[in-house]
Amino acid sequence: MKMQNFKYEGSGLNRFFGPLEAKIMEILWTNSLEMTIKDVQQKLDQAKIINFNTVMTVMNRLVAKGILQKKSVVRSFKYKPVVTRDEFMEKQSKELTFDLIEEFGSLAVTHMVDALDKVDPDLLDKLEQKIKEIKKDR
Repeated sequence: MKMQNFKYEGSGLNRFFGPLEAKIMEILWTNSLEMTIKDVQQKLDQAKIINFNTVMTVMNRLVAKGILQKKSVVRSFKYKPVVTRDEFMEKQSKELTFDLIEEFGSLAVTHMVDALDKVDPDLLDKLEQKIKEIKKDR
């Protein structure tokens, strides 16, 4: 499930989803249960009523994108995420990293190492360890 649009200006789930999609996914991941559209609609921003049909449309688009599963249950449908939030973020960060390296090569790697130094020096040690593992396996 490779997300087609990545938003640099966003943060967290908003980099991959629209605002309502992100809220819906957060609700589904937080509750760890299969939920109906009505269940999700009730958990969305309580102060602002969001139309049932809007929630249904967005959830069905998430099914079409391969993010949610949908199953029929007695005159209704229940939805659940295909993967956990952590699995989703892992997959998307991996895809994004591979895409950057494929397109920009050593420039992307250099910038990633520069960013590691500025963010967390311990990450450089982890990177060094990972590089040693890869070289050993070759």
